Amino acid sequence: MLEQPIELIRLESAAAVAAEAACRISAAAGLAIARRGRFRCVLAGGRTPLAAYRRLAESSEDWARWSLYLGDERCLPATDAQRNSHAIAQVLTERVPIDPRRIHWIPAERGPAIAAADYAGLIESALPFDLILLGMGEDGHTASLFPGLEVPADVLVAPVWQAPKPPPERVTLTHAALAAAPLRLILITGADKRAAFTAWRGGADLPVARVAALGPTLVLSDHDATDPSP
Repeated sequence: MLEQPIELIRLESAAAVAAEAACRISAAAGLAIARRGRFRCVLAGGRTPLAAYRRLAESSEDWARWSLYLGDERCLPATDAQRNSHAIAQVLTERVPIDPRRIHWIPAERGPAIAAADYAGLIESALPFDLILLGMGEDGHTASLFPGLEVPADVLVAPVWQAPKPPPERVTLTHAALAAAPLRLILITGADKRAAFTAWRGGADLPVARVAALGPTLVLSDHDATDPSP
């Protein structure tokens, strides 16, 4: 069973999850800008986060005060359609007036080790974040933290060499970085996520469970992904 500080909100559909996520991100941005004059947000890839970004791109935000980072990236050419940065640029950053100097993609085209080292310095100077957005894979992974693959505990960004899901080479934020925010927002939609979601709720030691346990976490799920049991 999910425990505090993890809150679960079930919604009717993936579209409803995306809409609620966009509202939550916008609210977090407004609060951070009011308090500190800036909003630092870690973005995730995946179908539901991208749907949320499309909604954000249509909203009125104080984009000049936003700074964006990535939770993970695939080690592919920068223009590859499978890159998180490429997909997010198409639906969000190329459609709104964010200063390019505030968009911090992972240079994963340089390979896992070099990219992780470069990004770690950037992340260290950016902490703490204001919001961290995450998804969950069918196996319970989040960012590029996969079951059975341990990452160093003493770094903020780690190279991944043997991810069980292609491509095998990736770069990911670690637990140390993913803990550095007042809230983690996890989006889970689709029947293909139900088994992992049920296992997590039952106490399975999945990567998503470890990340959610780092601090206050809000999970938005649709009915297809939600365990139907009480």
